[in-house]
Amino acid sequence: MIPGLMQERPLQIASILTYAAAAHPRREVVSRLVDEPLWRYDYAGVARRAAQAAWALRRMGVAPGERVSSLAWNTHRHLELFYGVTGIGAVLHTANPRLSGEQLAYTINHAESRVLFFDRNLAAQVERIAPRLTTVRRFVELSAPPAQSAALAADCYEALLAAEEPAIDWPVFPESAAAFLCYTSGTTGDPKGVLYSHRAVVLHAMGAGLNAAFGFTAFDVVMPCSSLYHATAWGLPFVAPLCGAKLVLPCDRMDGAALHELIDGEAVTFTGGVPTIWTMYLSHLEQTGQTPRALRRVMIGGSAVPRTMAEAFKVRHGVETLQIWGMTETCPLGVIASPTPALAELGESEMQEVLWTRQGRLQYGVEVRLVDDAGGEVPWDGVTPGALQVRGPWVVRRYYRQTVDACDAEGWFDTGDIATVDPNGFLRLTDRAKDVIKSGGEWISSVDLENVAAGCPGVRIAAVVGAPHPKWEERPILVVETHQGASLTAQEVLAFLAERVVKWWLPDRVVFEPVPLTATGKIDKKVLRERFRSALATEG
Repeated sequence: MIPGLMQERPLQIASILTYAAAAHPRREVVSRLVDEPLWRYDYAGVARRAAQAAWALRRMGVAPGERVSSLAWNTHRHLELFYGVTGIGAVLHTANPRLSGEQLAYTINHAESRVLFFDRNLAAQVERIAPRLTTVRRFVELSAPPAQSAALAADCYEALLAAEEPAIDWPVFPESAAAFLCYTSGTTGDPKGVLYSHRAVVLHAMGAGLNAAFGFTAFDVVMPCSSLYHATAWGLPFVAPLCGAKLVLPCDRMDGAALHELIDGEAVTFTGGVPTIWTMYLSHLEQTGQTPRALRRVMIGGSAVPRTMAEAFKVRHGVETLQIWGMTETCPLGVIASPTPALAELGESEMQEVLWTRQGRLQYGVEVRLVDDAGGEVPWDGVTPGALQVRGPWVVRRYYRQTVDACDAEGWFDTGDIATVDPNGFLRLTDRAKDVIKSGGEWISSVDLENVAAGCPGVRIAAVVGAPHPKWEERPILVVETHQGASLTAQEVLAFLAERVVKWWLPDRVVFEPVPLTATGKIDKKVLRERFRSALATEG
C-alpha cells in the first residue's frame, strides 16, 4: 500500500465547538440552573466561556492527561467543562451523584482527580465524602458568587471565569488522547472506568448525527434528559452543535411538569432519556390533558421500552419513539430503531410493531455478532438468541487502570446481553445473560415479561427476577410499583398476563412495592435477586 496524500489533522473535541461557533454562532443554548434564573446564550457564547474555563484550569496547574472530576447536572456550566477540560488535553471524569458515597469516592480516587467541580445543591454530598478524597486539591462550586460551601473552601466558577480571556488557541495533540472517563454503575462490583478518546467521541458524534441515527438538522431543538454524567448524555452535547441544533439543558428537573414546561416553552423537537423519566412525563400529560406542540421524537434507552409507552407517545401525542441500545462501553450508541425502506414495505402496522419492540438496527461504526455457548455465530433469523458481541472505533478495548483487554484478540467485546437479530438487521434484546430465568429447562425472558406487565392498567414500573425453586430451578417473581392512587391486586395482574403470555411464564408471585433503580435509572435486579433469593425455597 502507499499512503494517501490528504491532511492528517487529528480529530479533537474542541473542533466541534469551534465549528459550531463559526457556522451557527447565534443558535441558542438554554439552561436551567439549580437556584438561578434560566440562562440563555449561544454557541459563540459557549466557545468564549469554554475558553475562559480552559485558562482557569491552566492557572490551577491542570496539565494535559490529568483528571478533573465534575459532580453536576445538565447545565450550561457543565457543558462548558466538556469542552474546556478536554480542549487542553486534560480528562473530564463525569462523576455520578446517584452513586452511594462509598462508590462516588471510589470513582474520584480511582480517577486520581486533582480538581472537583460540583453543583451547589450537591455541596453537602461533596462535604461528606471530602475526607475520603485522596487526590483532590481544589474544589470549585458551579455557581455565581458567592460560593456557599465554606467547609470546602471552594472557589466560585463564575469568579474564576471572570478573570480569564474569552479566546484560546486550542492545542493540537494526538486524537488517541483520553478525553472523558465514564464509570459503569457498579451493580456487580466496583464501578469500572471507560476512558473515551477524542477520536472515539468525534467519530461517535459523526455517526450519531447520521440520518439513520439521530438525524438532526439545524432546525432541531434538542433536550438531553439523559444525564451529562452518564456516558456524556449519549453524545448529545456533541451531536447537537455538530448539526447546528438548538440545545436545551434541564438541570436536575426531570419531573413531568418541569419537563413539559421546557419542552413546550422552548419548542423542543427531540429529547432522550431512560424509561422512568417518560413514565412520569406521560402520566403528567394524561393528568393535565396537555400535549407537546413541537416534539417529534423521543429517544429511549437504558432498559427495554414498554410497548405501551411507545404506543402512547405515537397514538396520543403524535411523537415517534426511537429505541436505542448502547452501553457506557460503547460511547454509548450501539443500535437505534429507525425505519428503512425494507421495513416500510411490510406496511405501517408491521413497521410500527418492529420499531416498538426492537432496540434498533445496525449503525455504521459498530459491528455486531451473536454467538452460542461454543463461540459459534448464530443466524440472523430474528428467532435464534445468542450472546451479543460488538466492536468498533468507539467500543472499549480495556477498562481504565486494568492490565487485561476487555475484548478478545479480534476486538469483540461481550456485552453481557442476549439478543436476536432479524434479516433486516434489527436487534432485539431478550435479556441480560445474568437475568435470563431458567425454568424447567426452558428460558423465560424477564424483559419480555416486564414489557407485558407494564401494559397492565395501574402499573407504573414492572420488574421480573428469577428466584431459586426446588423443583423448576428458577421461577419468575414480578415486582410491581403502581401509579399513585391506583388500586391493583395480584389476581388482576395475573389475569392480565394470562391472556398475553404462555402459562408457564406466569410469575409464581406478584409483589407490590417500590422498584429499586440503579444510579443510572435502570431497574436494580441485583437488589431484587437478593431480596427474593429465598422466597420460593419451600415451594413444592
